[in-house]
Amino acid sequence: MKKIVKHVAGIDVAQKELVVCLGRIYDDLSSELYSHKTFANSVSGFKSMVSWAQLSAKEMAFHYVMEATGVYHESLAYYLWEKDLIVSIVLPNKICNYSRTLQVKTVTDKTASEAIAQFGLERKLEQWQPQKPIYKKLKQLTRERDQLVGTRTVAKNQLHAEKSEAEPNQGSINRNIKLLAFLNKQEKEIKDEINRLVSKDEEVKALVKLECSITGIGVLTAVTVLAETNGFEMIRNKRQLTSYAGLDVKEKQSGTSVKGKSRISKKGNRYLRKAMHMPALSAIGNDDRYKAVFSRLVSKHGIKMKAVVAVQRKLLEMMFTVFQRQEKYVKGYLISKEVQRELTPQ
Repeated sequence: MKKIVKHVAGIDVAQKELVVCLGRIYDDLSSELYSHKTFANSVSGFKSMVSWAQLSAKEMAFHYVMEATGVYHESLAYYLWEKDLIVSIVLPNKICNYSRTLQVKTVTDKTASEAIAQFGLERKLEQWQPQKPIYKKLKQLTRERDQLVGTRTVAKNQLHAEKSEAEPNQGSINRNIKLLAFLNKQEKEIKDEINRLVSKDEEVKALVKLECSITGIGVLTAVTVLAETNGFEMIRNKRQLTSYAGLDVKEKQSGTSVKGKSRISKKGNRYLRKAMHMPALSAIGNDDRYKAVFSRLVSKHGIKMKAVVAVQRKLLEMMFTVFQRQEKYVKGYLISKEVQRELTPQ
């Protein structure tokens, strides 16, 4: 008789409902999906789902697997975690790519939950842990500011266009000016709230100060990176960090005839990528180390933006290195080491 070695509940999360598929895998590595049901995306729905799932697996704990769908999955994830149940959250692009291998022709909530369950059965997934409260709040604030800055840019462009017209409407100009003043005030409030949160937590305050020792990295960039990575707790190495940010290089090559252009994947956290853009420009202008990287890459392929992205990746990796070593960044460290080697008698 075959023995069950793993139970998985694949959950397709929508705003108002959860479509759940139960699956199991046996000791001979065969698997089956054996039950489906829909529940409300609410606390009462969560309770009903857990009771229903555990009825079919009394001898073994379920592994609950879901996609990261905006914010709709968060309440369920926190509920399951508080009940000491095993939870994994998977990026949507991973499930999407996996679904293609299953040759699913009809995409519905039911087939999506089946794909998630099958993915959970076949893969060894990391258990989800909630963010520390301080980083969760900082992430909310930095993302709010990012959206506000985007809105302000649109308002500035509208004001410029209105002023440049042959017969500008003074009423529109006045409203845009008032809107910009309001947005500036809101941004200041957000920055003040971020500073208050950071100053109250000694650990976060020390980390921000440490990261700000890197050329080009300011308080907002340091806070954004720490908030998006939960203080680097979810990061094991530099390669994982660049992949999480979507700054890893994607190449397409086959034999001698097919060789596509290498480019960054952009399949990652866009807030991290965006946060590193201005610091990279500052580092190129003020730090010989990054200026050398930029110049070498531009001389190689002539594409400045590609070289800037490479510096973004180097800066992000340096932030992780500084965190690991708990040592401040020393400008010109490599150059001083080279000089020391030249002066040291052989």
